[in-house]
Order: sequence, then structure tokens, then C-alpha cells
Amino acid sequence: MTGETDTIVSIPVDSVELEGELVVPEAATGIVVFAHGSGSSRHSPRNNFVADVVRSGGMATLLFDLLTEEEDEDRENRFDIPLLTDRLRSVTAWVSERAETEQLSVGYFGASTGAAAALRATVSDETNVDAVVSRGGRVDLAEKALPRIETPTLLIVGGDDDAVLERNRDAYDELDATKDLEIVEGAGHLFEGAGELEQVADTATDWFDSKL
Repeated sequence: MTGETDTIVSIPVDSVELEGELVVPEAATGIVVFAHGSGSSRHSPRNNFVADVVRSGGMATLLFDLLTEEEDEDRENRFDIPLLTDRLRSVTAWVSERAETEQLSVGYFGASTGAAAALRATVSDETNVDAVVSRGGRVDLAEKALPRIETPTLLIVGGDDDAVLERNRDAYDELDATKDLEIVEGAGHLFEGAGELEQVADTATDWFDSKL
């Protein structure tokens, strides 16, 4: 894309460096920070597909690893939601201090356990986030934070992802912010059917476009 900058970044957080890819289109209107699910990384094909569509809507994207390779070898870290939440908040602060992104409004796109971290991260005076999208989110892992969330929140769930759909319906009822629940009929947890991930990406991009 003309005028687009694509930068591999290393983000210092605590005592580690988190690897990421920052892409900023010319005249970007906001930035979407992606929080991947357990066992995944910044290379998640689904998140990268969504990021491509988000950038086509004129927004910057940051995909990064919530854990280092060594940390990810310990399965417990993948479900340490407080740790992942702190990482996301620290990376958001990094975005707000970087020259090419400091003026951009911020959105979160979280998948599975990453969605729990994204939802929890919004509940902080230090984190200024204008929109959240959860894809197949483990929203039950953010249960205590839900009534305190003030950020406009979109929950996207597969219609055949029964357990997660039930959790998201319960979470939707708990949210007191601007909210929507988008059910992709026939889709499972990974949105692998024809057109399903495209629906996720288009719906998410519309949400960010209206909020950022």
C-alpha cells in the first residue's frame, strides 16, 4: 500500500522483549492492537487476515507475541490472564509513546484467551482504548471486569461454538457499555468455513471504523 510503513519491532516489557509487526498506513485513523489466543502468536493466520482487512479500512495494526518463546513453553503462562493483561497494557503504553502512533486512537482485537486479556485491559485509568472486538472470546476469564467495562465492545461468536456462545451471551448481559453480539451462523470456534472469517473481518472493521 502506498505510504504504508511496515516495521518489525521489539517491545520491552518487564524483563523481556516482545516481538511484533507494526504496520501504519498513510493517514491512519486509528490503530488496532491484536491479542492472540493460547498457543498462537503474532503469526496467527486468522488474526493476520483480519489485520489485512482492518488496514484496508485505513487503520494501523500491531500484531505481537504476548509471551516469549521460552515463556510459551510453559502451558500455564498461556492461561495466566493477569500476566497477559499486564503485557497488553504495557504494549498499549508503548504504542502511545511511539512517534508514528502516539496520536492514534486505539482499539483491541482479542481472540480466545487474548479476548479476556483485551477486555480486562480496558478497565484501567492508564489504558485509553476506544473499541474492543472479541472473536470467539473466553469472556468467562474476564467475568469480574465485565460490569466495569466502559469501552464499546463487540462480541463475535460462531453459531456452532456452543459453549463459547453461551459464555458470550452471558457476558453480553453483564456489559453496561455500548455493545453488540454478532453470531456467525454455522461457524465453529476457528471460523474455518467459506466466508466465515471474511464476515468476522468485515464486521470488526466496521466496528473499529465507527469507534476509532
